[in-house]
Amino acid sequence: MKKIIWLLTAVVLALTMAGCTKKDKKGEVDFSGDTVMPIVRIDTVSQEADAIFFATKPVSGHVSQQIASWTPNYQAPPEPYYEDCTITVEDIEANILLDSAMAQVKVRGNWTTSYEKKAFRIKFAEKQNLLGLNDGAAMKNWILLAEYKDASMLRDKTAFAIANEILSEDGLYASDAEFVEVYINDEYWGVYLLCEYQQINENRVDINEVEKDYKGTDIGYFLEFDGYFYTEDKLQQFFVDYADNAPLIPYDGKGGKGKTITCLKTPDRPNVKDVGFTIKSDIYCEEQRDFIASFVDGVYEIMYNAAYNDTAYEFNGDYTEIVKSESLTPKEAVEKVVDVKSLADMYIISELTCDADLYWSSFFMSVDFSADGNKKLTFEAPWDFDSGMGNKSRCEDAKGFYAANIIPDVNGNEYKTINPWLAVLAYEEWYQDIIRETWTKAYDDGVFERASEMIEKAADELSDAFDRNYQKWDNINHESFVSELSRPSQNCKDHKEAAEYLKNWLNSRVKFMNEHWHK
Repeated sequence: MKKIIWLLTAVVLALTMAGCTKKDKKGEVDFSGDTVMPIVRIDTVSQEADAIFFATKPVSGHVSQQIASWTPNYQAPPEPYYEDCTITVEDIEANILLDSAMAQVKVRGNWTTSYEKKAFRIKFAEKQNLLGLNDGAAMKNWILLAEYKDASMLRDKTAFAIANEILSEDGLYASDAEFVEVYINDEYWGVYLLCEYQQINENRVDINEVEKDYKGTDIGYFLEFDGYFYTEDKLQQFFVDYADNAPLIPYDGKGGKGKTITCLKTPDRPNVKDVGFTIKSDIYCEEQRDFIASFVDGVYEIMYNAAYNDTAYEFNGDYTEIVKSESLTPKEAVEKVVDVKSLADMYIISELTCDADLYWSSFFMSVDFSADGNKKLTFEAPWDFDSGMGNKSRCEDAKGFYAANIIPDVNGNEYKTINPWLAVLAYEEWYQDIIRETWTKAYDDGVFERASEMIEKAADELSDAFDRNYQKWDNINHESFVSELSRPSQNCKDHKEAAEYLKNWLNSRVKFMNEHWHK
């Protein structure tokens, strides 16, 4: 079934590349509804007819390779490339907020690059603020998320809103976001979620940013726990062995029921795909890569030994190895190298959203080794929730424990695994106390109630724009990825049904978590 679905995707992609897709023709969209979102206009500098191909043809190379492996005579499209463009931004009253700013734009993402409606990265020539996001911070890099797989189009927006409220309490970063309608070369391109690019910057992931060509290890590192690490340049990737792949007890609210699981492949689980790390920030030498790889490996060993062996370890003076500590308790040993509050924050966000990719990618952390840095592994910058919140079968009934539990492979392969970072401390009572405190404050402050109200308000007030989007991109019928969706998501017939399902799912999920975590 999986290969059939991917084959259908490849056919749709081929039609799009050939210019034969009905949705690409002008004049199909009914514009009689109100303008309810700001407008972003992307215009290619080139006036050639094929200039638009930057937005329609590219597919990530590793995705093309997978499609080619089961698609006879498949002709690989170009990989994403930057096209010189100008960007104009208008408010809902057609007032110009940004006028023809120079930028480069390209398709971004992994498997989503194979869909008809693609996401984009914008890289401005000069720093710009868009729509007042992130308190008006001006930045060069921005993202337009297509939300093609989410019929409500509200999952990322909802998750970002919740994450911002929780993480900001601890001075940590989550992307701000706002809906816009996009035009490319005067052609309507649909509704997108404008959000921030994940990067080191004082206005985003606020750690030391390395100067060009600097080769010292005393810098900030921004990292992704990433199943696609192998597609990156060798300098930007590394692997962690997770205390020699030591077994973890899954957190299921019932003590694990005698089960254990490892996150890497073993002889009796050969189909498991190993997940490494991508270094998302700039580094300039192997010494920097090897240093951060050794540090992350050591931090996990400290966490594991504290939780499973009740033993405290700490780094030596130059962070090159860990040694048994004679002065620290196991809890203190962890707190010395991990921002545990940030980990609890990210556990709550991850548990609440039940995102299908949680064990695989889009799970970020940072550490700052500069003179002013705290030298602690810090968890922040949550991302990519279109497969969460009941859109896939994970936590379809909004009940059960997920984030630190055994997780099935996102693509339906015959294996299960776990996110080791969320699982390793899960049974430590002192850590659970932090989760309880964080959850209770967020719940009592109305964070989750506001998110539910936002879904309902957006479904009502933005409906004209969503209707236009579905005339352009018929993702409600979701032929190319129907097998990925939960039964309730498959049954949604329009945007309002999809939004109502999301709101009800979120309210039920909050109720379940509140019964367990509220003090």
